[in-house]
Amino acid sequence: MSRRYPPLNPLRVFVVVARLENLTAAAQELHVSQSAVSRQIAALESYLGIELLRRERHGVTLTRAGANYAKRVMPAFDEIATATEKVLRDTSHGVLRVRTYTTFTAKWLIPRLPDFHARYPDIEVLVSNAVPDVDFDRDAVDLAIQFGDGHWPRVQLDLLFPDEIEPVCSPQYLKSLPRGATKDVLLGKRLLVSHYRRTDWDDWLSATGKTQAAVSAERMSFSTSVLTWQAALDGLGMAIGQSAMLQAEFEKGTLIRPFNQPLRREKAHYLVRPASQRFSRRVEVFRGWLLAEAAKVVD
Repeated sequence: MSRRYPPLNPLRVFVVVARLENLTAAAQELHVSQSAVSRQIAALESYLGIELLRRERHGVTLTRAGANYAKRVMPAFDEIATATEKVLRDTSHGVLRVRTYTTFTAKWLIPRLPDFHARYPDIEVLVSNAVPDVDFDRDAVDLAIQFGDGHWPRVQLDLLFPDEIEPVCSPQYLKSLPRGATKDVLLGKRLLVSHYRRTDWDDWLSATGKTQAAVSAERMSFSTSVLTWQAALDGLGMAIGQSAMLQAEFEKGTLIRPFNQPLRREKAHYLVRPASQRFSRRVEVFRGWLLAEAAKVVD
């Protein structure tokens, strides 16, 4: 059998009146008229079938039933207020909690964070790494950066930039080609593969019509893209690079793109927020900054 609850707005008014024992003061605290307070108390008394207040010439006093009732319900309202303050404090103060995956953190976000901290020194950013998609009900984070098709339930999305991939290697590795050999010979040598991006090579080879050139290639796997690219830097073979993540290496010339045939895919990097999120300055500031930085990649 369902439990009975009184009308909550009259109950809230009663709690304030019981605490102050003054209709005028209660009306001022609630920002309503004294007659509105009286009507709410009357509605609660009608529901309960008892008199809660005794109206006297110089004010009001609680009846015995009213005092007993107030003694039980006032702590409940205090607990509700405390719980509400905690929720608001957790979402309005403290650090900005951002979750993403290791490769994005190491190769894209961390190099840019000094700029954010210089612009907004009052906002502390706590970055955590995880591969599974975020669940804001489960994970204690404010924002997440995810890679995928953007079809995630109960979230708001901002597109950061699409996924663009192509083979990369060190300049020295390219120079190891026999004189007169075409670059396609590299595809028959060692191909470096990231565990979480296992299909990247096959996708690129298929899109460029070079699958046959890599049929006999040895494949060496690594647990992350960061390690895969480090292996390419050290001349172990050729890897598939994510263009947005390797801008520093391209600018320095430590990694090159021997084929210059990038493949842009439907998947992309997204900034993800809860579908219902209370306004937070730090969230909006970080979001605006991140989108501006991502726009530089697209340009």
